[in-house]
Amino acid sequence: MTMAPNIDEQSMVRPAVVLDLELSEPLPAIAPVAPDGRRVQQAWALVRLFTEPLGTVLVDVPEYGLAPEQLAAAIDAELGPAVRSRLNGAPVPVNGFVPATEPAFLASRRAILAQAPEITVVICTRERPGALARCLDSLLAQQYPAFRILVVDNAPVTEATAEVARSAARRGPVEYLREPNAGLSFARNAAVAATRGQIVAWIDDDETADPHWLAEVARALVTHPEADVVSGVIVPAELETRAQLWFEQFGGHSKGRGFRPDTFGPHTAHLQSPLYPLPPFGTGANMTFRPGVIERIGGWDNALGAGTPAMGSEDTLAFTQVLLSGGTIVYQPTAVTHHYHRPDLEGLHKQMVGYGTGLTAAYTSLLLRQPALLWRLLKLAPTALRDLTGSDSLRVSTLQADFPRELLSANRRGMIAGPRAYLRGRRAARAKLRGTAR
Repeated sequence: MTMAPNIDEQSMVRPAVVLDLELSEPLPAIAPVAPDGRRVQQAWALVRLFTEPLGTVLVDVPEYGLAPEQLAAAIDAELGPAVRSRLNGAPVPVNGFVPATEPAFLASRRAILAQAPEITVVICTRERPGALARCLDSLLAQQYPAFRILVVDNAPVTEATAEVARSAARRGPVEYLREPNAGLSFARNAAVAATRGQIVAWIDDDETADPHWLAEVARALVTHPEADVVSGVIVPAELETRAQLWFEQFGGHSKGRGFRPDTFGPHTAHLQSPLYPLPPFGTGANMTFRPGVIERIGGWDNALGAGTPAMGSEDTLAFTQVLLSGGTIVYQPTAVTHHYHRPDLEGLHKQMVGYGTGLTAAYTSLLLRQPALLWRLLKLAPTALRDLTGSDSLRVSTLQADFPRELLSANRRGMIAGPRAYLRGRRAARAKLRGTAR
């Protein structure tokens, strides 16, 4: 496999500094050199107003640095209409301001919190105690009155995860569950069995939750009583390496979904087929299910997900099944989590293979369950082909010249391997279940 050299780690370049900007506060100046001495090439920013995420910007950092006025201009160019609509036509402020009355967004959140439903947050993890501790710290800092946390330790080989969970339990409502069968879907199904009748929010161990994450999940649940599933936005926690920036170029976790709230169900099938998850309806690293929804679709497919030959897409299959059964998914972009992307090119390559393998593995699972869907999938083939090859498709239109095209080839090779990977994984999952039964 010939791949572009990962030169960032061998040089004094920092691809991008990640910022979380609140427009009611003065905008910062961006220094051209990071504290570790690396030259900062770009600034990536999540932009908020009164804590409400409005969108993101990516701006070059000149050799003399980026002044607050320049940063404001970049925000205005990208998000000006969203800002002005909330500030009665005023432009992006440079020096911040104090509103005369409570902003409508904060007032509505306060009303939501007054009727906050209890939520169980699940983290499925395996032998990553450092990342788990970081994730738990962010969850214990949630500005939300009614939640508990369940850590599912998947096929552990050490006591490290249990020790992290016990330590966190001394500071808040953290519980621990061990699932002996390796595979993310086994862990997810164990969590479902342990949380029957509860609203369950899922987050990965390589993420942190925004302090208002659960409050914004609750906003969607309260304002959309018809919602079976709520999905949120996943943004980068850091962009320290070129590989992490390339993942964002590929669309990150949202693949163009952006920061516009949306609802998917039978009423939107003519706009985006339930069988075509691009942009995705949601992502497993930031999703919330109402009680009984997972059970209704038959649980998580144990032949999909991390730890299986398919490597992923148990979440994609679940979203598709919810929609095919007539359910509703609400996309709530104010519910934010921060993800630590794989920092090296080898890890990104594996992830791209996994994305492709998981996607077609999920389709294989779906067709084995519902063979009559084959004709509907075939009708989507021209759209899929355009997205794979078209220069203006969501898959490739955001790629820059430095993006290694080998990663796209790896993704496509994964798609070819997906069906066989699923069948191998299904045999292995059934063998595990037979062993557990004995």
